[in-house]
Amino acid sequence: MKCPYCGEEDTRVIDSRPADDNTSVRRRRQCDKCSRRFTTYEKVESIPLYVIKKDNTRVPYDRDKIQSGILRSCHKRPVSVEQISSLVDEIEAAIFNREEKEIKTSEIGEMVMDKLKDFDSVAYVRFASVYREFRDVGTFVAEIAKLLEVNK
Repeated sequence: MKCPYCGEEDTRVIDSRPADDNTSVRRRRQCDKCSRRFTTYEKVESIPLYVIKKDNTRVPYDRDKIQSGILRSCHKRPVSVEQISSLVDEIEAAIFNREEKEIKTSEIGEMVMDKLKDFDSVAYVRFASVYREFRDVGTFVAEIAKLLEVNK
């Protein structure tokens, strides 16, 4: 494994353990040249998954797209990176547990909104406003009213 700090190719594993989700292995490594430490994760390679976009084009699944959408919706919220990563892990597990080769972006969006609704209501409304393409303030108010009704 190449050191992300100095580029040296000789690094060694100093600790190895299952990651929080028990589907990957977390390895602490140390560079032999600069002595800096870093973490890597090893996951089982799964079946290739394609995402069907609104225009019916198909693109390879990319975890980073889900994570960046959630990060944007949680901007300036009291949410840690670890919590977001855990949330993305849950969504990704649900996607791959379906054992299908394709999934629609609408299905992924609904999964994200379901998780965000219980996780952080402000992040949920932010995500929903982009995902559902809210056009006016009335749509925001209606969505917030639904959220308040559920939380009673």
